[in-house]
Amino acid sequence: MVNFAEQRTLMVDNQLRTNDITDLRIIGAMGKVPREKFVPENLQELAYIDEDVAVDEKGERKMLKPHIFGRLVQLADITAKDVVLVVGAASGYGVAIVSYLAEAVVGLEVDVTLSEAASANLEQLGIENAAVIDGDLAKGYAADAPYDVILVNGSVEELPEALTAQLKDEGRLVVVEGESNAGVARLYTKSGGNVSSVFAFNAHACALPGFEKPEVFEF
Repeated sequence: MVNFAEQRTLMVDNQLRTNDITDLRIIGAMGKVPREKFVPENLQELAYIDEDVAVDEKGERKMLKPHIFGRLVQLADITAKDVVLVVGAASGYGVAIVSYLAEAVVGLEVDVTLSEAASANLEQLGIENAAVIDGDLAKGYAADAPYDVILVNGSVEELPEALTAQLKDEGRLVVVEGESNAGVARLYTKSGGNVSSVFAFNAHACALPGFEKPEVFEF
């Protein structure tokens, strides 16, 4: 029988600490939340490997590998007073982790089956400061905007203005842009209504649906 508590400890020691994740709040949350609860039962033994793990039966949606997710969360610099939007909630793992760091969390998910699973997972863990909403990921969730932080929980080909428009002034957005091994994590910040971004680190992350670049007709 798999000792998941032991695997969580190994994940923290061998994947997080060795990849410059130093925020003790993140380490504490990821060492506490049972990652195996957020994947299909037949994949639970893979929950703590250093790879993206499928969270649906078709394998089309995946949970980010622990150290990439941890570095994105650390990059967002979430405080206990922040309201956070997690774009691409999937089965709820990212929302659960962020709930330990922020005042309130909104998870946005386009797949209704996954959003229902995410809500059930959060309820089972007794997390009361987070909720998962159904909706188009690229449009964000304007009803609760503006947000202090937006965490895009996967990679995108192109970041839509609809998301940066939902940031508060001095708000932060973290995202992986690009595909495969060409992906890069970027930090977007808004100041005085202007949005700027900086390169953070190279990263491979599973793609989120709905962020594809529109096809351009060429002669």
